[in-house]
Amino acid sequence: MIKSVGQGMSAAIEAAKLRETAQSRSTAKVSTEDAPATVAAVSTPASRMAAQGAPVDAARVARIKQAIASGNYPVDPDKIAEKMLDLDLPVKKN
Repeated sequence: MIKSVGQGMSAAIEAAKLRETAQSRSTAKVSTEDAPATVAAVSTPASRMAAQGAPVDAARVARIKQAIASGNYPVDPDKIAEKMLDLDLPVKKN
């Protein structure tokens, strides 16, 4: 199902809130006696990156949202189809 622009923005806001919660949890002191696995998971670079989530450029999102609302967002169906095919089909090398 395709979400509208407003729904996508609220999802981005929720993701940012989750990242903030995860960051505050990772900076809190955790006793190694209570949860040694949690300490190990929080201290790895991969877990820190996962807790931060994907970066979102809110200013760019706002510009695109405004362009769509005003009808000035360029859509090239051929380019979109080409990119979709690139993602789905493996390239065969001879």
